[in-house]
Amino acid sequence: MTEQKNEQKKAKQYQSFEEKRETKRPILLNCVKAFLIGGLICLIGQIITTFYIYYFDFTEQTAGNPTTATLIFITMILTGFGLYDRIGQFAGAGSAVPVTGFGNAVISAAMEHRTEGFIIGVGTNMLKLAGPVIVYGVFAAFIIALIKTIFLQLGGL
Repeated sequence: MTEQKNEQKKAKQYQSFEEKRETKRPILLNCVKAFLIGGLICLIGQIITTFYIYYFDFTEQTAGNPTTATLIFITMILTGFGLYDRIGQFAGAGSAVPVTGFGNAVISAAMEHRTEGFIIGVGTNMLKLAGPVIVYGVFAAFIIALIKTIFLQLGGL
């Protein structure tokens, strides 16, 4: 029993030692940076959507897909030049949460394993992240469509 108390005491001492040495993170500043950069990315997305609506005669509903593709393409270009990583270091979650974070993760994995070849290196490692996301999205869309179909067949609105 005394051994267990000694171990607990040592663990508490180590924890207090660690807390004293740990660098304090500016949580509020990090939240503000994430909010501003994430908002800026969304603003750019809105500008791209407006561009598609006014210059290519898309509707608000149909402009979403090309806007998403454009944002991912821009992210991949910026990742290729190493710029998006700097944005990510500054903004944290603000750059990871929008669809641009997904594009960055996919292209980063592809670039990291390009020396292994296009199929084994780029293809398989790129899909380590993208694969589960795509499968989950397709599965969730199927379930939602199934529920909607059943609801409509039962006389729903």
